[in-house]
Amino acid sequence: MGISMNLKESVVINNLSIGYKSHHNNKVVAKDMNASLKAGQMTCLIGTNGAGKSTLMRTIAAFQKPLEGTVRLLGKDMTEYSDTQLARLIGVVLTEKVDVTNMTVTEMVGLGRSPYTGFWGTLSAEDKEVVRESIEMVGIDYLASRMIQTLSDGERQKVMIAKALAQQTQVILLDEPTAFLDYPSKVEVMQLLKRLTRQAEKTILLSTHDLELALQMADTLWLMDKESGLHIGSPHELAEKGFLSSLIEREGIMFDKNALTITVS
Repeated sequence: MGISMNLKESVVINNLSIGYKSHHNNKVVAKDMNASLKAGQMTCLIGTNGAGKSTLMRTIAAFQKPLEGTVRLLGKDMTEYSDTQLARLIGVVLTEKVDVTNMTVTEMVGLGRSPYTGFWGTLSAEDKEVVRESIEMVGIDYLASRMIQTLSDGERQKVMIAKALAQQTQVILLDEPTAFLDYPSKVEVMQLLKRLTRQAEKTILLSTHDLELALQMADTLWLMDKESGLHIGSPHELAEKGFLSSLIEREGIMFDKNALTITVS
């Protein structure tokens, strides 16, 4: 498509209002948002339940249209791309557990090549090499011939990330990628995503309720608040401005803005 992958800002949202359209009126979930996602950075989207995190992710992924404002992807308005073009530019990993049987890890990752293989989905030698490299990059070579139903939740999540890598998109969006994982697996997945931003210069946005991991590992935070909108900055910047304390602190829950740690009493 001739689009440079070296643009510093991969995704830019301008005056974005998100929500749901109906015949009678629009339900606005969040409005007047301005932000950008940059190549080589991992951005964590955090906030209270109902603040609009999933709606924002769906809007950036082009699963639903903005109520107002624009989403620009690699220098062009999202509406200028066809569905096939978008599938080559944005990879999406959803919260739902993968529920498939009789499919190997390699076959599942191979589905990431569907934007390139056409209707029949036959993988060329080049496609198969991309699949192999994606599996290797995620570090699950030893699982390549295993059936999906035999994997742990953590292993399945890594397979889905490998599938997104096989899609060869600049931008990867992940909705609660650590939701069903035990703590060591949560850390592994977050470390993997951070590594991908560095090694492959991917642009990664993930929504998460795992605040402590987000505080330790995110390059940038997008904090959504029902009352005051979208706040953007590094963990230390948002801590200094008091936004993280407002999100985290309750009776018996304390936040140390210098150490970026949460204490429960």
